[in-house]
Amino acid sequence: MFTPRIKAGVFVLEGLNAYGTTVYFTYLFFYMRQRFGFTNLENLALCAVSGAVYAGWVVLAGRYAQRHGYFQALRWGFVILVGAMVLGSELASVVGQMAVMIGWTLGIGLTWPALEAITSEHEPRDRLQRLLGIYNLVWSAGSGLATFSGGMVLEHFGPRGIFLLPAALHAVQLGLLAWLERDHRRTTARGAPAPAAATAAPPVCRAEPGPVPRRVFMQMAWIANPLAYVAVNAIIPVIPGLAEKFALSPAWAGVFCSVWALARAGGFGLFWWWDGWHYRFRWLVTAFGALIVSFALILLGHHLGGLVAAQVVFGLSLALIYYSSLFYSMDVGETKGEHGGFHEAAIGAGIFGGPALGAASLYFFPGVATAHAWAVSAVLVGGLGWLLALRARAGRGG
Repeated sequence: MFTPRIKAGVFVLEGLNAYGTTVYFTYLFFYMRQRFGFTNLENLALCAVSGAVYAGWVVLAGRYAQRHGYFQALRWGFVILVGAMVLGSELASVVGQMAVMIGWTLGIGLTWPALEAITSEHEPRDRLQRLLGIYNLVWSAGSGLATFSGGMVLEHFGPRGIFLLPAALHAVQLGLLAWLERDHRRTTARGAPAPAAATAAPPVCRAEPGPVPRRVFMQMAWIANPLAYVAVNAIIPVIPGLAEKFALSPAWAGVFCSVWALARAGGFGLFWWWDGWHYRFRWLVTAFGALIVSFALILLGHHLGGLVAAQVVFGLSLALIYYSSLFYSMDVGETKGEHGGFHEAAIGAGIFGGPALGAASLYFFPGVATAHAWAVSAVLVGGLGWLLALRARAGRGG
């Protein structure tokens, strides 16, 4: 078991991880467009490579964390991230940057399942709801802040800034991890730690499912979440193109194109304080339907105000879908590291699937600039049908 102090320290590690990895991943596509002339097609293909590596690796990484210890997995992950970012700041070739991105992907694959597992380990459902609420708020706030400010980092510090700032943050994580590990060993040597104290939050009303088994909800969330990441990662690589469309500098693109990430953080706050969505299919399916509509409006709209409004709906929908996947994974599963790996592998499948589909549609239909938006929207509609079919097969209720 992990003490409240250890779990608080893990939230700090998580926030640093979210900020550092998001600055690099989001603004790498600006760098590749500016430095090597990458188009939407090539940026989407680059993102697909990262997703494929992550999806294949992160299940193994989750098992490694479960068997060899969460701290050891985190230590290796942070070391790899520091090395990848330092190398990235020095290499000036497409092949070199692709190699850095693959190494970076291996590093983050060791971090997220372990962070999720430490947060969830040995927690009853009510406290699990609260701790996962904090977990989601921390990483989404860090990610949203990075998306908002990363363009300013790129403009003021140049391309090396999106590598060296994350490298410095990951180095800080290594130092904090060493302190947490020593504290954990001292606590363990004195005897079993006390259970984590309940986090300050309003009393939650435990939501029990209807006739639909909890495991079916986990399966539905494992379908919805990667499809949500299909949508997210069909957008992120083309943000530089959206910036050109609306005549935005990288800094202003960070401001106007980070709305979805900040709305997602707000959504996590809402779904932390209110648990009426637990095991309620109507909330999951409504969020997924709203995701489809808002995704299409983000990529196909022609007004900046519409772009901002669509992002608010998109971010709130993402929050409920992601929260469902993580909560059901940790509520239903006993092996937290492995289930965290499965949860992250589903994310990796989405990180691969959305960009791969988008890149393929632009390759085969080069004369249709919005081909990727229509292709991904069609897949999302198919996913909605899949969720409805699973719900129908599972029975009435919920």
